[in-house]
Amino acid sequence: MLPTTVIAIILFFVIQAQMESASPTADLIQPLPTNESYTEQEETTEYIEDTTIYVEVKGAVHKPGVYELSEGDRVLTAIELAGGYLPASNSKNINHAQRVEDEMVIYVPIEGEEVEELSSSPDQKSSLVNINKAEVAMLTTLPGIGPAKADAIIAYREDVGGFKEKQDLMKVTGIGQKTFEKLEPLITVK
Repeated sequence: MLPTTVIAIILFFVIQAQMESASPTADLIQPLPTNESYTEQEETTEYIEDTTIYVEVKGAVHKPGVYELSEGDRVLTAIELAGGYLPASNSKNINHAQRVEDEMVIYVPIEGEEVEELSSSPDQKSSLVNINKAEVAMLTTLPGIGPAKADAIIAYREDVGGFKEKQDLMKVTGIGQKTFEKLEPLITVK
């Protein structure tokens, strides 16, 4: 057996060796990053302008619907995408060279159908639907008006002799206050 002092000395050196191997050396110590060592990376978001627009073509065309166009396209392109005019269409008041705009509605009336302009201002390209003269095709272009309600509007105006004011439209079965509020800026009774 080894004397206790020898065991204590060996134990001392073993513990010291373990402590030295456990303590980091200067080569292993890495400095903590400071604010200067961080380079803030700015998030750069590149905004690409979307040049895709959507135009709705309604009325006397072969394929009425919503079409995807590009900025700078003309009304003529939208009409062509909609399959062109029906034989009974009246395109004489349509400006085919006009540039289309996003959410634009292009309505092609039937021959003999009257479409009144919303404004004489060249900036406004919408038109009002005359509920005293419009036929089913024109009435169904209005929001919330399908063929059945269009027939009811025509039947009402034939029975009563026409609408005297816009609010009279609410006297038609199936047209309430909410529907009327959507229609009011789009219709006329002239």
